[in-house]
Amino acid sequence: MKRIRLIPRLDIKGPNLIKGVHLEGLRVVGDPQVFARRYYEQGADELLYVDVVASLYGRNNLHDIVARSARDIFVPLTVTGGIRSVDDVVTLLRSGADKIGVNTAATKRPELIGEIARKFGSQCMVLSIEAKRMGDGRWEAYTDNGRERTGLDVIEWAKRAVDLGAGEILLTSIDQEGTRAGFDLPLVSSVSRAVSVPVIASGGMGKLDDIGSVVLEGAADAVAMADVLHYQRLTIPQMRAAAHAAGLATRNA
Repeated sequence: MKRIRLIPRLDIKGPNLIKGVHLEGLRVVGDPQVFARRYYEQGADELLYVDVVASLYGRNNLHDIVARSARDIFVPLTVTGGIRSVDDVVTLLRSGADKIGVNTAATKRPELIGEIARKFGSQCMVLSIEAKRMGDGRWEAYTDNGRERTGLDVIEWAKRAVDLGAGEILLTSIDQEGTRAGFDLPLVSSVSRAVSVPVIASGGMGKLDDIGSVVLEGAADAVAMADVLHYQRLTIPQMRAAAHAAGLATRNA
């Protein structure tokens, strides 16, 4: 029985939890600490924090938010957005993060992946990929919260990153993100089957059946979701029950 993880995704801009569609049209949802606590109490396996404007301003501003979360939330915390150096990683780990996601800086200097993996272990180094469909079976990696093209083929980039030391892939479909229309199954499947590390599928979760589809058809190892949780369309216990009904195990019973 495959074991998966259910991971609430919290996109942060300044002090606020926000949500958009296709990574655009960002709207304030509320206080990220309140939502994080709710998801932890519901039984989330991990929490994912994304600073959506960090690369634009050249810094990650989640240190205080992560530090507050780490005081009373006892599941792994992954933090991504604006990480440009090993020193940035040190700061966030000291704040309470368990894993660090890198996107923009890695596309510009892939050696950073290896530097982080060697110093902190591959399990700490998460490559964040924002993927946009370019045609049948082709996706391009974007950066800066879906604003900038890189010219990198998503599948080849994922494989290279793993060779450099990435221990996990956070794969966000720009096309599906915020739509509640389901995950991009061909994208998730293509990346999952191309790499030997866990893949977190993000972007498109809208109904309970999407969990089974992205794991059984897409071969994802974890599922990230935002809209359906933030607006209380679904709960973590409902998702866990749906996963179990599909024959999947979860980290928390």
